[in-house]
Amino acid sequence: MTTQRSESVSGNVESDRAFTLFAYVLHLVGSVTALPSIVALVLNYLKREDSGAQLNTHHRYMIRTFWWALAWVVIGWITTVVLIGWVVLGLVWLWYLYRHVRGLIHLANGEPMPA
Repeated sequence: MTTQRSESVSGNVESDRAFTLFAYVLHLVGSVTALPSIVALVLNYLKREDSGAQLNTHHRYMIRTFWWALAWVVIGWITTVVLIGWVVLGLVWLWYLYRHVRGLIHLANGEPMPA
């Protein structure tokens, strides 16, 4: 009976890891087209407390990344009038990619995201 239970727990952990990986991929695709990032954000909010302590850090990380990026995109669009906004938008896009690739690396290594 113990073996069955550990296999079930192991299966849940792998399922949660796959779900987290899927959310990262959606965010990366969303860096080009926004809709997948919005879907991923909803998924992150749904799973942020249900995935275990380590994976919860990944969901919180993706949520923070999304909202900070959105704030900077708004600032970038507002400042495109004075041309600096295009630089802001480019830097935000690179930062968004970096954050999600970094998260994927931590996920692949089985590490939580730093607070």
